[in-house]
Amino acid sequence: MDAGLRSEDWLGRTVEVVFDRPLGTPHPKFPEILMEQNYGFVPGTLAPDGSEVDIYVLGPTTPLERCEARVIAVIRRRDDVEDKLVAVPPGAEGNWDEQAITEATAFQERWFDSYIEMAPALSAEAELG
Repeated sequence: MDAGLRSEDWLGRTVEVVFDRPLGTPHPKFPEILMEQNYGFVPGTLAPDGSEVDIYVLGPTTPLERCEARVIAVIRRRDDVEDKLVAVPPGAEGNWDEQAITEATAFQERWFDSYIEMAPALSAEAELG
């Protein structure tokens, strides 16, 4: 997406995240969908939809209010104006390859035609983590 987030501006960057949809909470528009990951935004940013840039934070198994996390991927939505960042906090790097990210975000992303961009070096580092 030309109007989307520039991967080179985000991949590998550590960002502050505020969670407006913590793990286990209902989606605000679709309460039958529970958030299977902590989901929030990067304060002080601007996404193409006019709100702050949205972000999934993978790894933690408890609901979070805030954290720092390293961006490992960008989910590109072909049928929506919003791309989503994917990040992991320190100590939760694990093996987050494209398949693992797809599975972890499917509870919400399955409704969209999307694909995942990762920097090759980041996916290799994630596998070593």
